[in-house]
Amino acid sequence: MYNSPFDPKSVPFSCSHSPNFPGLLNRLGCTLMLSTYQAGKVVLISALNGQRLNQLPRTFKRAMGIAVQGNQKLAVATENEIIILANSPRLAQTYPAKPGVYDALFLPRATYYTGHLDMHDLHFGKEGLWGINTSFSCLCKVDQNYSFNPVWKPHFIDKLSSEDRCHLNGLAMQDGMPQYVSALGSGNKMQSWRKNITKGGIIMHVPTNEIIIEGLAMPHAPRIYDGKLYTLLSARQELICIDTDKGTYDVVTKVPGFIRGMCKHGDFLFIGTSKLRKSSTTFKALEIDKEADKAGIVVVHLPSAKVVASMQWHNSVDEIYDIQVLPDTRRANILNTYQDTHHKALMLPNTTYWSKEKPKPKS
Repeated sequence: MYNSPFDPKSVPFSCSHSPNFPGLLNRLGCTLMLSTYQAGKVVLISALNGQRLNQLPRTFKRAMGIAVQGNQKLAVATENEIIILANSPRLAQTYPAKPGVYDALFLPRATYYTGHLDMHDLHFGKEGLWGINTSFSCLCKVDQNYSFNPVWKPHFIDKLSSEDRCHLNGLAMQDGMPQYVSALGSGNKMQSWRKNITKGGIIMHVPTNEIIIEGLAMPHAPRIYDGKLYTLLSARQELICIDTDKGTYDVVTKVPGFIRGMCKHGDFLFIGTSKLRKSSTTFKALEIDKEADKAGIVVVHLPSAKVVASMQWHNSVDEIYDIQVLPDTRRANILNTYQDTHHKALMLPNTTYWSKEKPKPKS
């Protein structure tokens, strides 16, 4: 591992990584973006060159699901809001604090005030922005007129209720429409999924509302890659590929740790690993506490099913929810709504401006 020159106990977000991690990002020409609800941050990771990484953590309260539309638009699910951001490469180049450094700058453009929904996976689709509403056990659309617009719920959920009955969490899209969802249980009572977290997980087919496979160990991040359905079994440290016709799966590879969050770029999967919460009564049932002692990113070369690179944090980041890739973006920046900087960045259809300081009130 490449060791940070800083004392990991004293420097926020200090990390180490395999020697090839920066070179891989540099070769792919992309930036990684992850959410850590525990730290309340969205973290951008870019390669400065073939040897060094750069991190940019920004505050987003209880950041969870991230939706990416190429390198043009983002959506971030936070504690009580969903924030939409758009990229302005022009403003990135002239960012006042570091001109000429960034090739992308994501700026807040709209905020949906959803209330507390415990929104997990988010995806842009043909009909707008789709989200997994974990609190209400449903798949919904983000709607400017409502807190959420429920579209689909599992057949075993008899009504919408803020009770997190099955811990619906993951969403796989195909051709711009929801195709599969993951859940940690199939009960119809408040938080009933907690009773059998190591064997109660399911994957459902949204169009037919059928369970296609069950008995899974905490499935997260279902994704369709090259026509195949993959998901992570967080409690078994396994990346699996599911045969949706037979209702069976093959283990692609083992990934040490509590794995959650996955995206693909080229032939590579980027998978998040999290520390287990020692105080959690839910996680006490898991048998991977020794392996799940660090938060980081593991890179799997999908054609060979081998782990080829990794990085890990020594502090600040304990739990990762989502990981996404910003393609064709070597050094991205992002602004939140909690500070005034974004107010000075003005995007117009054909031009951009950095506004001047607000005029002082006349006496």
